[in-house]
Amino acid sequence: MIYRGSCHCKAVQFEVEAPEVLEAEYCNCSICAKSGFIHLIVPLNKFKLLSPQDVLSVYTFNSGIAQHTFCRTCGIKPFYVPRSNPDGVDVNVNCLDTKPKTVNVADFDGQNWEKNAHTLAHKSK
Repeated sequence: MIYRGSCHCKAVQFEVEAPEVLEAEYCNCSICAKSGFIHLIVPLNKFKLLSPQDVLSVYTFNSGIAQHTFCRTCGIKPFYVPRSNPDGVDVNVNCLDTKPKTVNVADFDGQNWEKNAHTLAHKSK
């Protein structure tokens, strides 16, 4: 299926190709818990940014590998390039405007990221 998504003000718009039933993760790390991000990691070729790049702002921390993208206007983080899958895109299921029929959400222990990150590596393949 092709899902459309956006930030709150609609300045950032995107499409993502994913199954009808989504397999997603809830991460308890500091940034994900505070932002309410529900993770849908997909290969880069399954994601299409429909807005110009200049509507985004990028935030990095710690290793600097993850590229956390935010809307410059409303501050919502609809997707980012995750450290666990730098060859993919991590879409916030909460930012999908096309609502999936079913979302199966598994817990991911991001507070112990180094020990658990390998369990996500296959998602961008």
